[in-house]
Amino acid sequence: MKTNDSFQFQQFTIHQEHCAMKVGTDGTLLGAWANGGRHILDIGTGTGLIALMMAQRFPEAMVTGIDIDEEAIAQALQNVKASPFASRISISHQNLTQTTGCFDCIVSNPPYFNDSLHCPDAKRTMARHTSSLTYRTLMEQAWQLLSDNGELSVVVPADSSNKMESEAFIAGFSMCRQCLIKTSERKPAKRILMAFAKHPRKLERTLLTLGSEECRQLTKDFYL
Repeated sequence: MKTNDSFQFQQFTIHQEHCAMKVGTDGTLLGAWANGGRHILDIGTGTGLIALMMAQRFPEAMVTGIDIDEEAIAQALQNVKASPFASRISISHQNLTQTTGCFDCIVSNPPYFNDSLHCPDAKRTMARHTSSLTYRTLMEQAWQLLSDNGELSVVVPADSSNKMESEAFIAGFSMCRQCLIKTSERKPAKRILMAFAKHPRKLERTLLTLGSEECRQLTKDFYL
């Protein structure tokens, strides 16, 4: 159930009145699609949505969510503390370049606007524009933080996917999974889920259409 200030999932509620970026399809699909591990890092956690989804999907995991927006961190802490997974999720107000540790899984719904005009709202600019977190910085830091056999998963607009893949390649990553997201079967993909690993693997390619049975199966443990 969705209201302007909150979004009710099966096992937790996302309050979002103080966050620039609200609950959306991108984050929900990434949280349902990404592979996990024992130690998970959510970069740009925002409301804490993806961190909560990963904690629900992987009961043995310890999840860390980071963000540079103080109000988003406060909101994420509120959402995590009220959830059944509070003991396994830590939320921290910090920059990615300040983050240390080793993670089996890294997930991020990163800023995606490169050249468009900045929004007058500074918080939305921070959340949506790559000036706050470039793809290169994301990939370079993820390489340092990811375990040798771990996986980095992101969601990006289709027209940004080549840039993301290029920066991943420069950092040393190989794409191991890719899922094209379409709003309808006859339209081109609008979003792409991408997963990267440190060692080459056979690339798995899939296609998901919003509203399809496959999409419902992917998110069935979350939506009411």
